[in-house]
Amino acid sequence: MHNGVMKAWLESSHLAGANATYVEELYELYLSDPDLVSEEWKQVFEGLPKPSQEVVEQPHSRVREYFRRLAKEAKHYNVQVSDPDVDAKQVKVLQLINAYRFRGHEAAQLDPLGLWQRPHVAELDPAFHNLTDDDLEESFNVGSFAIGKDTMPLKDIYSSLKQIYCGSVGAEYMHIIDTEQKRWIQQRLESVVGQPKFTSEEKQSFLEELTAAEGLERYLGAKFPGAKRFSLEGGDALIPMTKELIRHAGKSGMREVVIGMAHRGRLNMLVNVLGKKPQDLFDEFAGKHDESWGTGDVKYHQGFSADFATPGGDVHLVLAFNPSHLEIVNPVVIGSVRARQDRLGDSEGNTVLPITIHGDSAIAGQGVVAETFNMSLARGYKVGGTVRIVVNNQVGFTTSNPSDTRSTMYCTDIAKMVQAPIFHVNADDPEAVAFVTRIALDYRNEFKRDVVIDLVCYRRHGHNEADEPNATQPLMYQKIKKHPTPRKIYADVLIDRGDFGIESTTQYVNEYRDALDHGEVVVKEWRPMTLHSVDWSPYIGHDWDTDWDSHYDKDRLVELGHRICQHPESHKLQSRVNKLYNDRTAMLKGEKAIDWGMAETLAYGTLVDDGKRIRISGQDAGRGTFFHRHSVLHNQTDASTYIPLENVHDKQGPFEVFDSVLSEEAVLAFEYGYATAEPGGLTIWEAQFGDFANGAQVVIDQFISSGEQKWARLCGLTMLLPHGYEGQGPEHSSARLERYLQLCAEQNMQVVVPSTPAQVYHMIRRQVVRPMRRPLIVMSPKSLLRHPLCTSTIEELAEGTFQSAIGELDNLDPANVKRVVLCSGKVYFDLLEQRRSNEQDDVVIIRVEQLYPYPLEDVKAIISQYTNLEDAVWCQEEPQNQGAWYSSQHNFRASIPAGMELKYAGRPASASPAVGYMSVHLKQQKALVEAALNVNKKTSD
Repeated sequence: MHNGVMKAWLESSHLAGANATYVEELYELYLSDPDLVSEEWKQVFEGLPKPSQEVVEQPHSRVREYFRRLAKEAKHYNVQVSDPDVDAKQVKVLQLINAYRFRGHEAAQLDPLGLWQRPHVAELDPAFHNLTDDDLEESFNVGSFAIGKDTMPLKDIYSSLKQIYCGSVGAEYMHIIDTEQKRWIQQRLESVVGQPKFTSEEKQSFLEELTAAEGLERYLGAKFPGAKRFSLEGGDALIPMTKELIRHAGKSGMREVVIGMAHRGRLNMLVNVLGKKPQDLFDEFAGKHDESWGTGDVKYHQGFSADFATPGGDVHLVLAFNPSHLEIVNPVVIGSVRARQDRLGDSEGNTVLPITIHGDSAIAGQGVVAETFNMSLARGYKVGGTVRIVVNNQVGFTTSNPSDTRSTMYCTDIAKMVQAPIFHVNADDPEAVAFVTRIALDYRNEFKRDVVIDLVCYRRHGHNEADEPNATQPLMYQKIKKHPTPRKIYADVLIDRGDFGIESTTQYVNEYRDALDHGEVVVKEWRPMTLHSVDWSPYIGHDWDTDWDSHYDKDRLVELGHRICQHPESHKLQSRVNKLYNDRTAMLKGEKAIDWGMAETLAYGTLVDDGKRIRISGQDAGRGTFFHRHSVLHNQTDASTYIPLENVHDKQGPFEVFDSVLSEEAVLAFEYGYATAEPGGLTIWEAQFGDFANGAQVVIDQFISSGEQKWARLCGLTMLLPHGYEGQGPEHSSARLERYLQLCAEQNMQVVVPSTPAQVYHMIRRQVVRPMRRPLIVMSPKSLLRHPLCTSTIEELAEGTFQSAIGELDNLDPANVKRVVLCSGKVYFDLLEQRRSNEQDDVVIIRVEQLYPYPLEDVKAIISQYTNLEDAVWCQEEPQNQGAWYSSQHNFRASIPAGMELKYAGRPASASPAVGYMSVHLKQQKALVEAALNVNKKTSD
């Protein structure tokens, strides 16, 4: 506290004048960032009385009063007087530095075309801070300005600030709360004064990579004129940027890099980063394709895998397959990365790097981006940070005005929701691009958080090569036609510097064109793929009827059951949970029948016992949406948690259950990505209500139902979708069974409606034990979780198997049977109870437990024992235009004897999935059950 400035104020008694203004300004600086003032001043301000939580700002009157009191006590100090005017100027200099840190990006030279209309930022002018030309030669303390000096003339400070913050890089990071992170970024940016140093070899690489980026696009344009390729031209710097990220990742110890991007520049990425053979790409343009698997997809949706040599060792690269839905691949990539990290035992994110590449309009416009940012630090979804690159061509699709695409200054402002630093960079300056690329990755590795690079570029052609961009962007495209390419600009810079001769730059162009003509790999870092992260070969070539061993030793099953019902005595359970676990113990002793939750838990226990990994997520996954699972036990004394399935034995497989963020789209996409990278275990997503899954319809349509046919991507994801009509209204009844059945073809997925605990037990085990890996869609129940008739025995679990169809259970004489009722799910128990109440013996009820792939032979075999049938009925709870009726009636007709009439019993067609009034629901339910059972009652077809 005894530096010159402090002593001056302790001696002075004129604190209400200019000196008080100085203190207030210093205090304002302290409030914006405590590290901007000296340590002595920081101690003084920290000593001020702390405001209450409701007070946003410390009243300045407290500051003035504090210093008046100190002034009265000044006689107790041996003080030296300093010039208040000089001290006030010092504060202004620090404020100028701070202004550039906050707002310098607004004056940065980011637009390669020079078209941006940027308002003047007054705070960046020394005059705004009352600093005059006379002050330019004066030296001032630079505070925390990481320039490598304690003091500098103002003119040098000002010049350095402009070089650092207003050149080709515009940095936004002062929105970050954590001071350590801000200081780290300041050190990296300010220490080089906007002039990063690169070796001759590095500059050569940047030029060669720009040459490759430009060369491929020109080659394709000449060889396949007019063909869609979604050219990268204008954003060519993406190629050296991505390769620099990979090289730097390898140096930092990364073993895998997973990239997600939309179609713009994908072909360039495939050839010039991942090492796809140009000839293979040319064949695709020419219409040649591999007919060995599926229906395929367009070339600019394709993924790829390769190994890439870096100074730190080979890195395995993956470019994720992607549909035209631009941003949906982001959570898929991050889910895949999490699976790879889990397999490597990496909880910090040190081994696998996710890179997501966005469009400027898409990152601002699509909600899944915000959902994915929100997941970035959540326990079940974090991956140690993602490097997010925006290829900002300033037009998005065809929109001519950025104000039509967003409500913020930058398309990247969405990233501020998680305090991610944002580095805007002019794509025509490849050295600045490489500079921020290294900073971005180092920040990610240091702080394990997301980071954004906004690559400000342009799009040389239209949205696709057949578009005419002048129609919507006339001024921009007049400028683009005259603008030299990034390769030409950088080559000229290197020639002017004397780094390279014109002959060398021309040689690179010719060599790359020759390499394309040759058709082989053009990436010098490419290596034959040896770093496979997982072996998929055991799961290829299997269908749903592949044999699997469903049996499990009964004694071992009971033993496991007791283990997963145990918890420490000190772990006090809530009363209902305690009863549930006591009941489960009774089930193992044979004192109670096995219910749904116990059967599900036992299935998980057998899988982890065999070393399989289980991952479950959903908005209430830990306890189960309907209070039935309770895999996570919460101590009522101290709120600690205990998970019995994590504590089966030392050599068990991992069991993880996460209550997800409140999202369907991003979370389901994440889990799909996880399952595509982890075939050996069980990955489950549980919807809170099945209806809510339609918030993730893009994931279901573009990935889950068609990923195998389009991209040969196998996936064993399981979706548990609560489904059943209990009078709870439209959004709490239907999992939209009809939508999944409509998407079913080519054995692409399984749609199952289990009706007993034993069925759910075997269904879960089958998904892992059987080697087939295809999505499993489960219409899981609500009321059946505690239905008195919905029970099983321990023997049915240990010795049984999954039944795709279940025949009549009551002892009815087949000769008396006139009608067969086919149904699925909860309605079976309504039919059973009503038939028993009616004392009917002329109707049998058959449950179709697997609606797709349809078990035709199994159903036909069950029906064949009834030789006196007159008709058949399909009974469902859903409205006639929903449920299984329209999608599957051809299968039901094929199951019954030829010529027999198939009738419908169910709710009438409806625009809404269910009624909202309990009285109407009950009336409808009673009517459909009666129609199904009454042989003489007319039913509708």
